[in-house]
Amino acid sequence: MSERTAGGKPPHGKAVRAKAAPGSAARARTPEGVAEGERDGPVQPVGGAPRRPDLAAMVVPLGRALMAAEQPVLDAHGLTMWAYTVLLRLDATESPVRTQAALAESVRADKTRIIPVLDDLEARGLLDRRPDPGDRRVRLLSLTPEGRRLREIVQSAIQESEESLLARLPAKDREGFLRGLRLLYESEGQP
Repeated sequence: MSERTAGGKPPHGKAVRAKAAPGSAARARTPEGVAEGERDGPVQPVGGAPRRPDLAAMVVPLGRALMAAEQPVLDAHGLTMWAYTVLLRLDATESPVRTQAALAESVRADKTRIIPVLDDLEARGLLDRRPDPGDRRVRLLSLTPEGRRLREIVQSAIQESEESLLARLPAKDREGFLRGLRLLYESEGQP
């Protein structure tokens, strides 16, 4: 028999057994109504409407799949994910980024991780690092024309592969999805 409080509800944090249909096993449920081990499809809370999966449960697998789809494109152009991130970030700015630390912060990376990436991009002629005339200790970062060309080629190839995923949505839903995703992205401090 399940433990219950005076109001007939299970105590906070305790699972309760759902009554099983004849011939099926009962599944334990939390007080919020989520069945243990239940991950797919709408989850029925006890006495309520269906719940949607958590955002991270939906977004993380999608993000991993998208990154896996991007990897062959990056490999074909000799780029790591971090190098591509740097190319995108530097091309997103009208003027050079003032410091390596500012770039690292804008892409949410540790500056020690970014320096070898910058060294490689500079050695390949994709990035310029030049002293700031106002403060010679500071390096201004900007893409070279070759860096912009490569970024455009890679981004076009990646976005072309994303089209097969986006094509699964009706046009109106697709526009709303992309608009909402962009708003969430920008609200999290991204450029």
